[in-house]
Amino acid sequence: MSFPADSVGLVTPQKFQFEEPLELECGRVLPRFEMMVETYGTLNADHSNAILICHALSGHHHAAGYHHEDDKKAGWWDACIGPGKAIDTSKFFVIALNNIGGCSGSTGPTSPNPENDNRPYGPDFPLVTVRDWVKTQAMLSDRLGIQTWYAVIGGSLGGMQALQWSVDYPERLQKCVIIASAPKLSAQNIAFNEVARQSILSDPDFHQGRYLEHDSYPKRGLILARMVGHITYLSEEAMKQKFGRDLKSGKFMYGFDVEFQVESYLRYQGEQFSRNFDANTYLIMTKALDYFDPSREYEHSLTQAMSQTQCQFLVVSFTTDWRFTPERSQEIVDALISNHKPVSYLDIDAEQGHDSFLFPIPLYVKSLRAFLGGEEQLKSTAKEAV
Repeated sequence: MSFPADSVGLVTPQKFQFEEPLELECGRVLPRFEMMVETYGTLNADHSNAILICHALSGHHHAAGYHHEDDKKAGWWDACIGPGKAIDTSKFFVIALNNIGGCSGSTGPTSPNPENDNRPYGPDFPLVTVRDWVKTQAMLSDRLGIQTWYAVIGGSLGGMQALQWSVDYPERLQKCVIIASAPKLSAQNIAFNEVARQSILSDPDFHQGRYLEHDSYPKRGLILARMVGHITYLSEEAMKQKFGRDLKSGKFMYGFDVEFQVESYLRYQGEQFSRNFDANTYLIMTKALDYFDPSREYEHSLTQAMSQTQCQFLVVSFTTDWRFTPERSQEIVDALISNHKPVSYLDIDAEQGHDSFLFPIPLYVKSLRAFLGGEEQLKSTAKEAV
């Protein structure tokens, strides 16, 4: 199989092991942990061209390229990562990872618990926060010899990680890109997450999170959780254009099985998701979303929380995103402006709702490429470093 010219091509995940104990915000300690990572492009001599990609709730380390010759599905952000693309791998060394608590190779609920005869952690895996993730990402950058990121980029929950980077390690990133995100969840968003969690927790096959020990899986609960989530990722206009009120068979069947195309779509998405994602991980990820609020330690003032940031910011929102509305991005922008920090803001007209950040929308791609710059900006950065 030949890959597109602007693809990073075949990629091989790498696993990094950390033997030192990791103290988490919840007060518990992981005795050791592993992180699954993919890299694209080449790290330059002075390590000044590294970009970190932070993933969203259901994301992972496979952000671009293909895993084998017959792989029909590229990484989740392949539209934006590659030679000549917005995040240009002919200029930048790009790192994508799977956060701890995940289910794509990094230490999480399905990993062996060294304190329990190496049985899967299951529900015993500690709750982790965005700050915990950023802490482990900083440990990874130390391991790779990257003192300062050229940019940290993320969409949705990934954008929250990028924001946390700017607060916790202000001297370690030059640019921060926060896309379709928010400085904290609204009550409505917490409510959506709770409905999703309850759908899993109430599944008879959940077994209090020890389903692997019972050789079962809360598939029905996870399917329902994903269906609820997927509704919030799409805009009303996108659903109208894609499905409308179209019937699968062209006529009413007067029953409770799938009749409308939108029903078929949601069930399909839920079914596919349930085959590849861990239920305990889903619970952990949604709680990390709920807990995120960098202003909590600054008298609940986002302006105060952002006062020590040192990087340039690009904040992007999408007009039809009702999960994280443009007003939520504006809160971040306002806090930065109040601190006289350099920030560019774009509210992009898009039809795809919250999922817009995954699509190569022309203005979005052009703006991201322009903000990141390229060789000339890297040269000037290197001169400043000298």
